[in-house]
Amino acid sequence: MIKEIEIQTDKRYQLIDITSQVEEIVEASRIKEGMIFIFLPHSTAGIILTENESGLKSDWLKLFEKLTSGIDFQHNLIDNNADSHLLSGLVGQGKFLPIENGRVIRGTWQQIFLVEFDGPRKRKIVVKILRDKN
Repeated sequence: MIKEIEIQTDKRYQLIDITSQVEEIVEASRIKEGMIFIFLPHSTAGIILTENESGLKSDWLKLFEKLTSGIDFQHNLIDNNADSHLLSGLVGQGKFLPIENGRVIRGTWQQIFLVEFDGPRKRKIVVKILRDKN
């Protein structure tokens, strides 16, 4: 089963909690046991699992900016978003999470976030559910 989520970002760097949308897809699927794959078909955004706490979200954004500040990237000669591509590659564009008893398994403080590195943009998130054969 494949579903898509569309998100409109409104900042260059941004964290958007997509946990509820992902969990709604799993619930609607009625799949009790399996895996969910969350994938971004974009090379300037990523997916992370982290706590939805304002200070921590701010810390993530500061870290992302610090990692790429002051570097003369060659790709910037084309479209000035080398930082976005590099951060996306470091963070990754997909995550696998287990499904057990019809629920996504995640830690107490883990939320699923789209991380925008080149916004504002319209982003598509592909959610693929793989059912256990047992």
